[in-house]
Amino acid sequence: MQINIPAGSPFDLQNDAAWQAWRAEKLASPPGSIDEMRVHLADPCHPSTQELDKLTALTRRHNWALFATDPAAMTDENCLKQLCESIGLVHLDRNLRADDTGISSIQVRQQQGTAYIPYTDRQLSWHTDGYYNESGKQIHGWALYCVRQAAGGGESRLMDHEMLYLMMRDEDPAMISALMQPDAMTIPANREDGDEIRPDHSGPVFSVAPSGHLHMRYSARKRNIIWKDDAATRKARDFITALFRDDSAPMYTYRLEPGEGVVSNNILHRRNAFTDGDTPDKKRLVWRARFHDRIVSNTIATE
Repeated sequence: MQINIPAGSPFDLQNDAAWQAWRAEKLASPPGSIDEMRVHLADPCHPSTQELDKLTALTRRHNWALFATDPAAMTDENCLKQLCESIGLVHLDRNLRADDTGISSIQVRQQQGTAYIPYTDRQLSWHTDGYYNESGKQIHGWALYCVRQAAGGGESRLMDHEMLYLMMRDEDPAMISALMQPDAMTIPANREDGDEIRPDHSGPVFSVAPSGHLHMRYSARKRNIIWKDDAATRKARDFITALFRDDSAPMYTYRLEPGEGVVSNNILHRRNAFTDGDTPDKKRLVWRARFHDRIVSNTIATE
């Protein structure tokens, strides 16, 4: 059994006409260089209509965009929230380690209970955000902003999940069908000190949001992930793993510098390990905001 897909969707494996039209449009606008994916913001707290149009045009085509500003202009976490709100990212996902603002300060820290890898200097494997969330609270958009960069390492790797879907469907539609099963991937319950923080959650890898857009929940972690044990799902999982090792795949490697950030419709991403320096200005700090919304094109300028 697969998840429900709206009538006329290009992600319906039985609708070849809609798929071919979507595929042609997707391939007609390939992503450019990293410089072409960057939008400069004079005032990130109050972006202009022109700046917002550039951001949302990129995210509409590629599901992510890079932005850059004067570090002094990003005054605080609320400024980042204002930027996100201006592109339709409003409903924050407040996770266990979030600050009072709902935004998480990603840095090396002492942790009580379960130690979460983002708050260490270790490598983060390929994933989409919130893959462990329940169905009604899936993450559809996120933003990262670099306040301080580490002395070394910490590069990000980014890939549009729609491109991964396209490549998999071209290779074998049966892999897509497998990853649309409602029990394709299960995240076991999260327990701390004997208390259940989050129950088991099973769900598809690929699904279609009410907006009609493709959504993906995925983690390359080898522990605490239970994949459905059938041939098609194993083939799909192996295909994704091999693709991430292929340097010719359509992905970017980039190290955010202070004043730079990414906005995204929850694309696939990973982070390299890093080494903090001995001085405060060489200790990595990235703000992360997760949302239950997607980025929208009807932008709201705050100039």
